[in-house]
Order: sequence, then C-alpha cells, then structure tokens
Amino acid sequence: MKKEDVMNILDWKTKQSNVEVPFFPARVLLQDFTGIPAMVDFAAMREAVKTLGGDPKKVHPACPTDLTNAPNPGGGDLQKAGKLSPLRVQPKKLPCRGQATCRGSCDSGELGRNSGKFSSQIENTPILCPFHLQPVPEPETVLKNQEVEFGRNRERLQFFKNVAVIPPGTGTAHQVNLEYLSRVVFEEKDLLFPDSVVGTDSHITMVNGLGILGWGVGGIETEAVMLGLPVSLTLPEVVGCELTGSSNPFVTSIDVVLGITKHLRQVGVAGKFVEFFGSGVSQLSIVDRTTIANMCPEYGAILSFFPVDNVTLKHLEHTGFDKAKLESMEAYLKAVIQINLNSIVPSVSGPKRPQDRVALTDMKSDFQACLNEKVGFKGFQIAAEKQNDIVSIHYEGSEYKLSHGSVVIAAVISCTNNCNPSVMLAAGLLAKKAVEAGLQVKPYIRTSLSPGSGMVTHYLSSSGVLPYLSKLGFEIIGYGCSTCVGNTAPLSEAVLNAVKQGDLVTCGVLSGNKNFEGRLCDCVRANYLASPPLVVAYAIAGTVNIDFQTEPLGTDPTGKNIYLHDIWPSREEVHQIEEEHVVLSMFKALKEKIETKEPVALQPIENAHVLLYLGDSITTDHISPAGSIARSSAAAKYLTNRGLTPREFNSYGARRGNDAVMTRGTFANIKLFNKFIGKPAPKTIHFPSGQTLDVFEAAELYQKEGIPLIILAGKKYGSGNSRDWAAKGPYLLGVKAVLAESYEKIHKDHLIGIGIAPLQFLPGESADSLGLSGRETFSLTFPEELSPGVILNIKTSTGKVFSVIASFENDVEITLYKHGGLLNFVARKFS
Repeated sequence: MKKEDVMNILDWKTKQSNVEVPFFPARVLLQDFTGIPAMVDFAAMREAVKTLGGDPKKVHPACPTDLTNAPNPGGGDLQKAGKLSPLRVQPKKLPCRGQATCRGSCDSGELGRNSGKFSSQIENTPILCPFHLQPVPEPETVLKNQEVEFGRNRERLQFFKNVAVIPPGTGTAHQVNLEYLSRVVFEEKDLLFPDSVVGTDSHITMVNGLGILGWGVGGIETEAVMLGLPVSLTLPEVVGCELTGSSNPFVTSIDVVLGITKHLRQVGVAGKFVEFFGSGVSQLSIVDRTTIANMCPEYGAILSFFPVDNVTLKHLEHTGFDKAKLESMEAYLKAVIQINLNSIVPSVSGPKRPQDRVALTDMKSDFQACLNEKVGFKGFQIAAEKQNDIVSIHYEGSEYKLSHGSVVIAAVISCTNNCNPSVMLAAGLLAKKAVEAGLQVKPYIRTSLSPGSGMVTHYLSSSGVLPYLSKLGFEIIGYGCSTCVGNTAPLSEAVLNAVKQGDLVTCGVLSGNKNFEGRLCDCVRANYLASPPLVVAYAIAGTVNIDFQTEPLGTDPTGKNIYLHDIWPSREEVHQIEEEHVVLSMFKALKEKIETKEPVALQPIENAHVLLYLGDSITTDHISPAGSIARSSAAAKYLTNRGLTPREFNSYGARRGNDAVMTRGTFANIKLFNKFIGKPAPKTIHFPSGQTLDVFEAAELYQKEGIPLIILAGKKYGSGNSRDWAAKGPYLLGVKAVLAESYEKIHKDHLIGIGIAPLQFLPGESADSLGLSGRETFSLTFPEELSPGVILNIKTSTGKVFSVIASFENDVEITLYKHGGLLNFVARKFS
C-alpha cells in the first residue's frame, strides 16, 4: 500500500466512494465449484511461467487458501468424531485410469484435462429408508465415499503450498468458514492482526457476524488475491445501523432478520458497508448476527459488520477456542498500544532461540549466565573451573586462542533484510571504517555474505562499500539460502579439534531469522541473531563475550584502542548513501524490468462478426457451462470421440478443470435466446457460410478463418452467480469484446480479468435504437493511452459509426486488460 492510499483512507470523509484503495485480505476461501478451476489456472500459469523462462515452482498461493467441498450426499458429520482438521494434501501418485477416463491422476503430476470434480460423488449408495425412501446416513457408507473422494482428488493439489483442503462430508463452505476456518484474530510469528477473507461466493459475508471482514468476489479476482495482488476497492461509505431496545417475546430471530433486511433495503445501502452498533446488538445471538450478515446480497450492501463483543467471545469459547487464545484475542481487540522509541535499544537474540532477546549492553553478562545455567534454551552448564579455559590453535602460520564465546561463524545474509537496505549499507559502512582503522577479522572465522538478490550486490557495489566487506572476509557466496539453513563451508580441522578438546561453547552470529542449536553447524552450540552491522562487529571482536561499551574491538596500527562507537555509522550517513545509491538503483532497475515486461500494444478489433445477439438479463447460467452434458451437445460429441458412453459424460461441474469440455459447453444452455435463431437454443449462425451451428462449432470456424468475435447484449449482462468460466469460455471461443447496455459488476470484472473488453452503449442507446442487425461486422481502435470510461467509436460494415464507453473503472483494470488479463500479467511477473 502506498502513502497516497493511506492518506486517502485517513481522509475518508471527503474521499469515500471517489478513490480506489488496495486491500490485502488475510485469507481466501474457495468453495469447490470455483476452487478446482482456480487450481487449474495455477497449473496453467506454471506452464506459462516455464515457457517464459521463469521458475514454475514459484507459482503458489501467496496467502492462506482454504478449499472446501460440497456436503457428502451420503450424509454424515465429521464433527461428531471431534475437532475438524483440514486435509493437508500429501504427495501420492495414483495409477492412470486410461486416456478416456483419466481424471488427472497420471504420473505427469499435472491437473488432467479430464479432471473429475472435487465435490462429492456417490460411489457407495446409502441405505434408503423403506418408509420414506430417503437416504439414511450410515457411517460406513460415509467413510467409504470420503475415502474414494480423497483418493480421487489427492493429486490435484499436492504440488501447491499454502492450500488447505477441507474434506468432503464436512459441510457447506459458509458453515465450515463460520465454525472452523474463522480465526477472528490471526497470530503468525508473534504478530497479531484482524482476520479478513474474500471468497468465491456472495454469502461469504456470513462470517461478518463474528467480527470478521469478508465478502464475495469473482473467481478471477480471488485468484489475484491468491497471487499476492490486492483487491482494488472503492473506498466505501460506512453506514451505521443502531439497534435499540429488545424484541417482542413472540418475535422469532427470523422475524428480526427479515425486518432488518426490509428496513435496510428501504433505506438504500447498495454498495456500502453497514456496521451494527447500539444496545440492541447484545440482544442478538451469534446465529442472529451471522444470518443478518448473510443477508447482505438481499439488502444490497457489500457487507455488514458486527464488532466483536462479549457475546462473540462467549460463542467462541463454546466452539472450542482455548482460554489462552481468547484472552489474547480480547486483549488485542481492546488494546491501545503505545511505544516509546527511546526505550528501544540495540539487541541480539540467542543463544538457541530467536525469541530470546538480549540487549547489547547485557550481552557479556547474559552469555556468562548461560555458561552457568543448566542445559536448556538459555544454558550450557559449564563447570565454573572450566569457564576460562583457552585452547591454542595454529592456522595459516599464526597462533590464535579459542575460548568459550569465540566467534567461529559470522554470516551477513539479507533474506530477512532485503526490503531494508539501510542495515546492509550500515554493515558496509562499518566495514569500511573498520578497514580504514586497521581492524581485521581473524582468518579462521568462517565469514560469508549472501545477499537476497542481485539488487543488494548492486547497491553495495555502487556505494563503494563492497570491497571493504570483502577485505574483512565477507565475500559474496551466492543468493540462495546459506548459513541460516546450515549451508556453511566446514570449519577448519584446527578449529574443530580445539572445540572438541576444550568442550568449548563457540558461537555463530548471523543476520537471519533462525538460530536453533546445531542449525549452523553441529559443533557450534551458541548461535545469535544480530543485525548485519553487529555481525561484522562481532566478527572483528572475535567473541560474544565482550562489552562493547567498555571493551575495544581491537587496536589500530599505532596501538590505539578502537571501540564500536568509533566505527558505527551515523543514521545520517546511511540515509545519504541510501538516497544516492539505493533509491536511484532500484528505480533504474524497476524501470528496466517494466520496459522488458511491457504489454503488447493494444490491437484494434477489425471486421469482427457477432457470435451472439442477446437480450436483457443474460445470466452466468446462460453463459457458463453448468448441469448435465446433453447428448446432442458439442461437449458430448467431444467425449464420445474419446470413447466415453453417455452414462460416463457426467456433468460440466464434474469436468470444470477440462478446458476442451468447458469451452464446448459455453453458451450451451438450452434456454439461451439468441435473436439470430428466434427461439431458445444453444445455436447461432456462422455468417460467412450461412450455416446454423452449435455456438462452439461456429466459433471454431470463425477462429480458423482468423475472424474476431464480439457479443451484442442488452441490460444486466452477466447477472447471477459469480462464475469465472462465464468469462473464460467466451475468451476461448475467440470473443474479443462484449457490447452491452449494462453489466453485473463481478462479471464485468471477470471479462477484464480474462482479457475481454467490456464495451457499453451510451445511456439511452442500444442495438435496437441504433438499428443494428448483428449481421454487420464491427471495427474499433483503442487509443494509445486508454483511460477509465473513455469514449470509443465503432464503425460497421454498413458505414454506420456510433460511440460506446470503454467500461474500465480504474487504472488497475486497464493494466490487466493491456496485459491480456490477470493470468498473463502474473505469468510475466514470475518470469
């Protein structure tokens, strides 16, 4: 988030509903119907990144992602067996079932083109009640069904990190989200932050009754979040809804929910956030709150929110949150944190755990205390008479002395300091001053410099400090994980023998984030985390058993004592170097990278035919493949040609990871009314030949002829449920643009995210009012500088010229469109 975004939020009174701000949710929730296509897209991106010369293994969800399954038709409730546990998919190869029926379980390890659905299928028929002919849940049947599901789907996600799969038979996405997945307060690496979630369903808002910020977005938008990109959100207007009093004893919770819903719809809260407050809130149970929040789509708000209170905490206690977690959560939600920067002092962490912070001024006394303490996280239990032992070694023709506290490994690594060049430059400047003062590092100390990227090397070199680091032994050894994961060159035999002979507690000092005992080297028992300049300082001192305030690092050639404060660079020095070298270098490198990744210039759409001429309220059900695969459809012909019988066709939902089936199922709805045909049917006309064909067959002919396609439509194009295949399908059919009177926002976002231009008739105009038949060809050119809401001119083959709106709302959407959609944009980012 940029400073400008923060200022816009702070200035919310004047900026709301007028500016876009980026929002990074804490997690993502996928229900199974949209989840598997997302995983397929990730697999496709891996292939694209590999083609572009990048590392496909880098393509993983960047934030925690939960994928839930539909309820198991066989019944059953895993919660009866105890606390739920997300299935963390483990690698397991399954035999291929043959090309015709392979569901992606081949040894290729990729998501198969005929991927089966992840939602449950009835493999073992449950017992039917003889009186009601209704399925009776039978534990054995449930377990058999679930076992088959796990076996069928395990391989689909095994190569993605940061993804948790919730087993079949657990419950609906919203219920699992509410009962199990919700954290309310996240805790990661001792950092607390509020829970927030976006997901692929409009009723994600249900969890807002628990004090969690969440709402539904489109599948492609969700994938963007999974890839580490923000949701671009218009700064919302927050409407407060005060609840007072208590309800009549005869009024049920449903009456309350419906009453609030009716009132909010009458007031008008469309596109806004609603926050409930007041004395009446405490009268509502969590069930009431979540139901009210779940009704957001019904009263038009983006989301409604109930802040956490005692009712929430009591509910969480009843649902399994332990007491310590609840106390931490309550303290966090109530806390006002105040930090006096004067109280922060230089420190290190160790000797065995990163959380054991030691003030630099206490380092000597703390290490000596560790020698005395019994063996543990802060102790080595060295006998008092052994604590001053010294062992002499001969190394490269000179004699040195090792003792408890002697530094034998010193590593400056910037994987955890990469985003803060100041500490790396401080290390370099300290090295420069040390060399100029005549200080050296003893040669037996295993020193290394492992930058997190070439950019670090660049600014260390351009600022002139790299040669001084090298003179102290901090040579660049590479850019990957090194000392922090034990990738340290072996210590010399002289050092190893001395450590063993004296049973010495020698030390490693590194600027990483892990320092567990034995991690750097099994012979180094004390390991400290320190800032890069302190790593250099301890390497020069040769020991951690030193008080930097009173003891010198060494002496200059004249015998004068040199203390740490003599060579420590000032904040002003570091800042000046950073401004002169780092900012300039990074800007230059970023500019070069952007220029090499520039999107292809927007190509004009020339002589495009109309694939479909549609009316008002075309829903995603009309567009996206859904339901069973009709025997006469293009998808059925495809499957039949591959040896499948009709009973094996399954449904579009079952094959939503198969682009060949899903493309053929796009606009295959038997209720689709195409004005070219004049009656409901999944047909259209291929105008060059005059044939009436299945939509896919016509589109296939157009693509072979190199003819681009557009769709003409009326009002509310793309309304209904969020389905990303409603955009992917037309894209694969060769559709370059949709020209409609108005759009459902989520679907319009999907069109942009896949690379289809959303064009809109001017207010009051339509295909009918302009006298368009749909049999013309259409041509338009995009301006070099495309901007939100720009007016474009379309010329038809009949000579008619009319204006339309390029329905882009912000620069982010334009950027994605210029790159050919989100997936292409991200693939370039990883390459």
